[in-house]
Amino acid sequence: MGLFSFFSKEKKQDLDKGLEKTRESVFTKLSKAFVGKSKVDEEVLDELEEILITSDVGVQTTLKIIERIEKRVSKDKYLGTNELNRILKEEIADLLQENNSGDGEDFDIPDTQRPYVIMVVGVNGVGKTTTIGKLAYNFKKAGKSVVLGAADTFRAAAVDQIKIWGERAGVPVISQGMGADPASVAFDTLKSAISQSKDVVIIDTAGRLHNKINLMKELSKIKAVMQKLIPDAPHEILLVLDGSTGQNAIEQAKQFTAATEVNALALTKLDGTAKGGVVIGISDQFKIPVKYIGIGEKMTDLQVFNRTAFVDSLFDKD
Repeated sequence: MGLFSFFSKEKKQDLDKGLEKTRESVFTKLSKAFVGKSKVDEEVLDELEEILITSDVGVQTTLKIIERIEKRVSKDKYLGTNELNRILKEEIADLLQENNSGDGEDFDIPDTQRPYVIMVVGVNGVGKTTTIGKLAYNFKKAGKSVVLGAADTFRAAAVDQIKIWGERAGVPVISQGMGADPASVAFDTLKSAISQSKDVVIIDTAGRLHNKINLMKELSKIKAVMQKLIPDAPHEILLVLDGSTGQNAIEQAKQFTAATEVNALALTKLDGTAKGGVVIGISDQFKIPVKYIGIGEKMTDLQVFNRTAFVDSLFDKD
């Protein structure tokens, strides 16, 4: 299977299908831009710049990619447009690697940390609870024991939703109901996980952004309370963003990275949009690894991000 001997054929097919709208959009634009062109010149690079920006890669990241390609073109004056796709893929994959985004396939956790604590943040409506449910399912499928904490107590529906996902994934949910202290829920969840020797703890948090100061205080309090039981918790602060919102996802990332120390990203709903390029821009702009991507409705349609497979699916017509 060449490059993807480590990446299962089934997962690659799911990824190809999930990124189909973005890939078709990019290739339609590339095909039109390169008609009758044989050499990569300034005009071709201008067209490529526009294509990347309109694919929601973002202006700053696009300019960085174009600059890298220009350097390679300057080394080989006769670089053809037929080689541009390969170079584009290589440069974007390198850019993602520099931001520590994705080499994996499996849902795994460090051997040294048990339980491994993930605190999930993100605004309502981005697929946060769905992502938590799918994470729980996939960790369990990978042989890990999981417990969920319903610490989004701001909305009654949030507690109910995570309980439903817990049932679907076949994992327990610790909750105290609407209006409870989120930090207390997180504490109880960790206490339960420690007593039962669980491998993974996933804590949901409130998805509101109307007051960044209150959000910061709440998340800081949750972390402080968890650290009474596990000094280095949470090990992962996962920000969930809706990939279909394009540049709006970048604005949300700005807000949450200012409120707490996000160290991992999950981009959801990439299958329903032609804005898949936002994955590249967000990773580059915030220097935070993309860890998971959502490419469909199935439980298995949350994938561990693999940059090589992602770039291949995004830019390979076949």
